Amino acid sequence: MMAKNRMYCFIAAGCLLAGVILSGCRNEVAPPAAGPAEVAVVTVATERIVLNTELPGRINPYLVAGITPQVSGLLQKRLFQEGALVREGDILYQIDPTPYQVALDQATAALALSESEIALAEANMPAIRSRAERLKELAAIRAVGAQDADDAQAALRQAEANLAVRRTAVAVNRAAVESARINLSYTPIKAPISGRIGKSNITVGAMVTAYQPTPLAVVQQLDPIYVDVTQASAELIRLRQRLEEGDLKRSRSGMSRVRLLLEDGTPYEKTGSLKFRDVTVDPTTGSVTLRLVFPNPEQLLLPGMFVRAVVEEGVRENAMLIPQQSVNRDNKGNPFALVVDAGGKVEQRALELDRALGDRWLVTDGLQPGDRVIVEGMQNVRPGVEVRAVPFVPAPRQSPTAAR
Repeated sequence: MMAKNRMYCFIAAGCLLAGVILSGCRNEVAPPAAGPAEVAVVTVATERIVLNTELPGRINPYLVAGITPQVSGLLQKRLFQEGALVREGDILYQIDPTPYQVALDQATAALALSESEIALAEANMPAIRSRAERLKELAAIRAVGAQDADDAQAALRQAEANLAVRRTAVAVNRAAVESARINLSYTPIKAPISGRIGKSNITVGAMVTAYQPTPLAVVQQLDPIYVDVTQASAELIRLRQRLEEGDLKRSRSGMSRVRLLLEDGTPYEKTGSLKFRDVTVDPTTGSVTLRLVFPNPEQLLLPGMFVRAVVEEGVRENAMLIPQQSVNRDNKGNPFALVVDAGGKVEQRALELDRALGDRWLVTDGLQPGDRVIVEGMQNVRPGVEVRAVPFVPAPRQSPTAAR
């Protein structure tokens, strides 16, 4: 019995000794006290950027001409393929020229007759004038009767009047010949402009009427081509104020260079130019129309297509850009950023933002060059606490020149 008690004592003493040893080990590996939180920061610097505005618009042809007959008649031929490229002066349709050729022949014959009559009248004039003058002289010396002299003068005046009438008839007949010739020249209907022609609205054998309201076909010039976009009048005023105040400077191109994004977002490879800005604001939309001109040699741009135009606003020389993830918003939606001051403490700054450019915000107020803005680790800090700042390594980003 005593042996058992002695064994229990040894076991208890061993357990107590093990507990003391383990307690000592834990005291030796205790971690040191926690230091300032680590945050990743970017240092604000200024840079030169080109600001753009992205505007919606639609494509319109550079020139449009409806093919309308200028004389009436039977349509004999159609001399083009629908959808083909035609050039100015190409014959598109042929109207039956027979009645107009006959009218020209008649007018030509009438002119020839009147010209022969006037030639005969002019040939008789010297004899009539000479007789009248001679009888007038003889009447003065009473060699002939006064009545004979008066009759000769009357015959002269009548011949002169007849000659004037025939000259008028010649002028009328010449005008009739020219009119008939013009009408005959209108029987082949020609393309007034170069471009691509659409479908024909009439078939061979149909009657057409001069200046009819429905065109036979439509020709559209597609190279170059217009892009009409709209811009809010308030945005136009804001842009003008920034230019006047010096916040923006006009680019060397004078704000004339324009890029284009197609319906699927693909950039159009050709660069366009600003043709003009309309002088009237649409009262229903509060916007003005800008007309842009783009080269279209491959005719990829077609009338009616929806596109987005990227128009250069101007250049900001000292722009400040910070990553988008460094900007937070308060309960009212106002943007702010956390900045590490010179003492290593966190400071909250209210911001004024202009627009997003790629993955960065353009800041107009609230920051100064050299400020260290927290990008990562802000969830573990608050204003007034001390932090340890390390440089932020950004991922590859988009070009700083972007559109709103």
